[in-house]
Amino acid sequence: MYSHYPNLLLGFHGCNKSVFNEVVKKSRPLAQSNNSYDWLGSGVYFWENSYARAFDWASERHGDDAAVVGTVIDLGHCLNLTDYENSEIVYQGYLSLKNNVKKNNLVMPQNKNIKTNEDWLIRDLDCAVINHIHVLNNMMGYEPFDSVRGIFTEGRPIYPGAGFRGKTHVQLCIRSPKCIKGYFSPLDGDGSIMKYQ
Repeated sequence: MYSHYPNLLLGFHGCNKSVFNEVVKKSRPLAQSNNSYDWLGSGVYFWENSYARAFDWASERHGDDAAVVGTVIDLGHCLNLTDYENSEIVYQGYLSLKNNVKKNNLVMPQNKNIKTNEDWLIRDLDCAVINHIHVLNNMMGYEPFDSVRGIFTEGRPIYPGAGFRGKTHVQLCIRSPKCIKGYFSPLDGDGSIMKYQ
C-alpha cells in the first residue's frame, strides 16, 4: 500500500568522464549493471542525495578521470528495504530461492568480504535473492518493482566504539527507465557547474 515513494529524489552515479559526457551531453541513458554481486540486484545504481560519496567511489576506480552524473528520480513502485514491512518479502524471496537451488541441485550463492574488509562488498547472495523476488513477482502477476532502495552500513567506525560508519549510505537500484526523469551536471561546492573535460 505504501510502496510508492511520494516525492522525487536526487541520485548521483559515480563514473568516468567518458560516461558522463555520453549521458549528460549526448543524452544517452546509463547502462544497467548485471553483476552477480550487485547489492540490490540488477539495475542502474545511484547514491541517494550524496554527490560526495559518488565522487569518492568514482575517484577510487578512475582517479583523475572520475566524474558524477546527477539524476532526478521517481522511485515508482519501490522495494524499499528501509521499510520494516518489506523485510518479509525479502525473507520469503530467500526461502523460495533456497528451495529452487536445492530442487535443481545448484549451489547457493554466498556474500563475501574482500581481504580484511568486513562490509560484505561482494553480495552474490543478496543479489540473487533480490533478482529472484523480481522473477517471482512476474510469475505471480504482481506489480513489478521499478526500484530497490537500501541502507548500507559501510566503512570504519567514525570514532572508537561508534555505531556510525564513515561510508554508510542509501543506495538506489533503478530497474525501470521511466523512474529516471532527467540527468544533470552537479554543481560544485561554490555553486559553479562541474566540468569534466
